[in-house]
Amino acid sequence: MSLIPSLFGNRRSNVFDPFSLDIWDPFEGFPFSSSVANFPSSARETSAFANARIDWKETPEAHVFKADLPGLKKEEVKVEVEEGGVLQISGERSKEQEEKNDKWHRVERSGGKFLRRFRLPENAKTDQVKASMENGVLTVSVPKEEVKKPEVKSIEISG
Repeated sequence: MSLIPSLFGNRRSNVFDPFSLDIWDPFEGFPFSSSVANFPSSARETSAFANARIDWKETPEAHVFKADLPGLKKEEVKVEVEEGGVLQISGERSKEQEEKNDKWHRVERSGGKFLRRFRLPENAKTDQVKASMENGVLTVSVPKEEVKKPEVKSIEISG
């Protein structure tokens, strides 16, 4: 078992991965964290749901991203490709309405906004991205350009 996941919040993403644009705050969660204190409350709410879990696999045909977004409708999720080949997945989970007569015993589900960005490799066809959502799982497929094999031309030897 590696120590790196426990040091970096038990995240599956690799902090050394050049394609991941996650920003790790080493002081996150500390009461004296100046980086969090300077953000407005809306930005702090964003961080509550910011770590939406996303898997990225590469098949021979495409790059496939799968995000667990339970309780979200497809209308609440946005998938965009920015200039420079950056895939951005964002959305918002609204908080449950509190009523004065309710007595909460435990609140574990987070609400708020999330935003994840991934730098796509050069071979990604960013104009052909497809996304679908089923049972709270968002699947984004980014086709890859076909790798052209070098053409081998036979030369007839005269003699």
